[in-house]
Amino acid sequence: MPAVVVGAAIIASGRVLACARTDQPEVSGRWEFPGGKVEPGEDDATALARECLEELGVRIDVGDRVGPDVPLSGGRAVLRVYTARLRDGDEPRLTEHEEMRWLAADELFDVDWLPADVPIARALRPILET
Repeated sequence: MPAVVVGAAIIASGRVLACARTDQPEVSGRWEFPGGKVEPGEDDATALARECLEELGVRIDVGDRVGPDVPLSGGRAVLRVYTARLRDGDEPRLTEHEEMRWLAADELFDVDWLPADVPIARALRPILET
């Protein structure tokens, strides 16, 4: 059974939050949806809420899946991304990322996504356009 990595497509005012990585030189400066590994005993939504609180200092409501399961690490893990909304006026803070941007549908590919996040960004376009 592959490990599960969850990501949050946090949507506000018709835009989605993208974050630039700072760790690991080979991915530094590339863009991703915030999130992380599902720990033992957690479901996807619980893990995603924990990761967003740890990485961005925000509380979220987790919504629907976006796009396909994306294989990671040669099939040893899988990325699952869910839409999310910020709670109670929470605002994301940079703690683990180099930069963050709110992207509209026509700006989704203005950033250099990590390969695993590209199909998710494609799947988000119609969601942001509604």
